[in-house]
Amino acid sequence: MPDAYTHGHHESVLRSHRWRTAENSAAYLLPHLRPGVSILDVGSGPGTITADLAARVAPARVVGTDAAADVVAQAAAEHAGSNLSFEVGDAYALPYEDGAFDIVHAHQVLQHVDRPVDMLRELGRVAGQDGLVAARDVDYEGVIWYPLIPALDEWLALYLATHRSVAGEPAAGRRLKAWAQEAGLTDIRATASLWLFEDEADRAWWGGMWADRVLQSAFADSARGTGADDALLQRISDGWREWAAADDGWLLMPHGEILARGPRR
Repeated sequence: MPDAYTHGHHESVLRSHRWRTAENSAAYLLPHLRPGVSILDVGSGPGTITADLAARVAPARVVGTDAAADVVAQAAAEHAGSNLSFEVGDAYALPYEDGAFDIVHAHQVLQHVDRPVDMLRELGRVAGQDGLVAARDVDYEGVIWYPLIPALDEWLALYLATHRSVAGEPAAGRRLKAWAQEAGLTDIRATASLWLFEDEADRAWWGGMWADRVLQSAFADSARGTGADDALLQRISDGWREWAAADDGWLLMPHGEILARGPRR
């Protein structure tokens, strides 16, 4: 059974996922892409990164796999390509031979699973010693913003507690290198990058997305399970709209990244 996903697949969640591209979410991987490089994209969600990767490496095979069948169906309907396909799959037990893909990629996946080391070990198996494992995850404990709106302090405390109560580790970014070492991956290279939301359009999009998510998505239901009441959720939602409307609004999200080879046999 797949790990529970803190956010669920409400429109407000997929709104943020559809913004992601190879350029804004996998820049560290771009130098390794060229026509003919096959890719497995694990946790592919709505498929925007997957489709971008497929365009960059065509005609090589690119497969997006995700545990949510409805999201896989949406991705397949929205993205077409002769070298691109989407499948429902279990990232702990991928149905591929050792070394089946040149690159196995996972974006914002390991933070949501209870056994990240086991999952990395499986990604490494499918990449093989000659392939490449690429993973990027945010570190929510490092998120910073301005103005200093008290409701956003409440949001972060609630988010960390809720995420950990459901599955996974929201401060995954700083742990990727350690997890990769424990998984037996080799030639590990660790880097970092960030998302910065500060202009009017970015603030309206990000703040509006979270204002909706905290009230309407699976996160809201899980947050109530950790003790949040409707008044707190509404206060946080209003805080996100206040931040989005602030001309000096600024928010930074740090990410850890790894590139590694599969384990030696």
